[in-house]
Amino acid sequence: MAVHDRTRLTASVVLEKIRSDKGSLGRSFLKEVNILRIIGIDYGDARVGLALSDPTEFLASGIGNVKVSGLGSAVKAVAEKIAEVGAEKIVCGLPVNMNGTVGERAERVKEFARRLCEETGLECEFIDERLTTVMAYSFMNETGTHGKKRKNSVDTLSAQIILQTYLDRKRG
Repeated sequence: MAVHDRTRLTASVVLEKIRSDKGSLGRSFLKEVNILRIIGIDYGDARVGLALSDPTEFLASGIGNVKVSGLGSAVKAVAEKIAEVGAEKIVCGLPVNMNGTVGERAERVKEFARRLCEETGLECEFIDERLTTVMAYSFMNETGTHGKKRKNSVDTLSAQIILQTYLDRKRG
C-alpha cells in the first residue's frame, strides 16, 4: 500500500470516528486541526435554502430548505438546523442590487443574519449573491428539472452556489 493510500485511509478512519462521536471530543478535535463545517444560507421570505461544507472546506452540498413565515420563524428554524448539522460558521448571501447598492432586501438579510448570530453565537460572513438564482435556474434548465421539484430545489441550489463561491474564494 502506497503512503498516500495509507494517509487517505487514516484520514477517513479519523473522520468516521469524529462523525460517530457526536460529542464535544469530535468538535474539539475538528477545531484543533482547524476544520470547520460552514453553513451557506439563501434567505427568502417563504423558504431559506441551506448548504453545508464538507469537513475539508472544499465542497458545498445542498442540505435542503426550510419553510418559514417571517423573520422570527426563519431565525428559529435555521438555528435548529445549524445545531443539528454542527455548523460553526455562517455564510449568508447578500442580495446587492445590480448597480452595487444595498437595498431593502439586503437590509432584511442583514437583520436576519444579526438575529441568527445572536441566537447561535456564531459569526457570519456575507457574500454577494447577485445572479445566484439565475445561475440555479440555468443549471436546472440544463438538467431538465421542472415543476414542483424545481420550486423546491432552487433555494437549496442557490445556497450551494453561495457557499461554493465562498469556499473557492477562501482557497484563493
